[in-house]
Amino acid sequence: MLLLSGCQLELLSPKGDIGHQEKTLILVSLFIMLLVVVPVIFLTLYFGWRYRASNTKATYAPKWAHSTRIEVVIWTIPCVIVAGLAVLIWNTTHSLDPYKPLESTVKPIRVEAVALNWKWLFIYPDYGIASVNRLPIPVDTPINFSITAESMMNSLFIPQLGSMVYAMAGMQTKLHLIADTPGTYAGMSAAYSGPGFSDMHFDTVATSREAFDAWVRQARQSPLTLDEKAYKTLELPSTKEPATVYAGVAPGLFQNIVNKYMHSDMRANMRGDARGNALGNALGNALGDVCTAQSPPLAAN
Repeated sequence: MLLLSGCQLELLSPKGDIGHQEKTLILVSLFIMLLVVVPVIFLTLYFGWRYRASNTKATYAPKWAHSTRIEVVIWTIPCVIVAGLAVLIWNTTHSLDPYKPLESTVKPIRVEAVALNWKWLFIYPDYGIASVNRLPIPVDTPINFSITAESMMNSLFIPQLGSMVYAMAGMQTKLHLIADTPGTYAGMSAAYSGPGFSDMHFDTVATSREAFDAWVRQARQSPLTLDEKAYKTLELPSTKEPATVYAGVAPGLFQNIVNKYMHSDMRANMRGDARGNALGNALGNALGDVCTAQSPPLAAN
């Protein structure tokens, strides 16, 4: 316990709506489970003391084997607790789905996150800028993440803001978070990815909207541009990469990274689905026009 006293309980110190809900879920689930654990521990110690060999006053019943009342209690209470936890987890699993967009009157900010060896690249497609190992965001604004990986599987995790989602090459995952308090929050990879994993951290800097807009203007003045050549250099394995800002990003860079590792059959299926959807829409419109066209009046008998 003395060694653990130096640890920071970031997960239990949330700074965003998703984090607050997850903290509540953890504590409520813990309390419900303790309703079983605590009595079991207490009764185990009590029975060991009550029926010790030196206690001659305790009733000795070597042939006792069954009690309906005890059976009802020890089965009913756990079943009720498990059922309650099942309902709780079912509801929160859907309400806290990381793919579910957050409800807000504020326009969300899109961030395309790429897990590299061993650093994080954050692209802001609406602003045409990018940042390495530093994620500035405005408070009270939903952040819509699209996540992928350049190499092996990783995971994006900001404990004080909420959920963790995996980053996988050739795939695109989603995550929606929001910060409600200004501050700097630790971000990390929560999936082992090689020798540089322990240094794969980044700072999430939540500021006012005015401060965020000022950072965007400053980032656009950076002399660095993340074109294809610069990205090939950036993707090389490295550790403890300093925070870097790019004033420009190659068009479609994030999607190109996803497509690079996507199986050819999957790309063909996606193109086929797109063509099929377009054809289906065209046929639907044509049939709709035919069905809604006015028919000539019938001749009177």
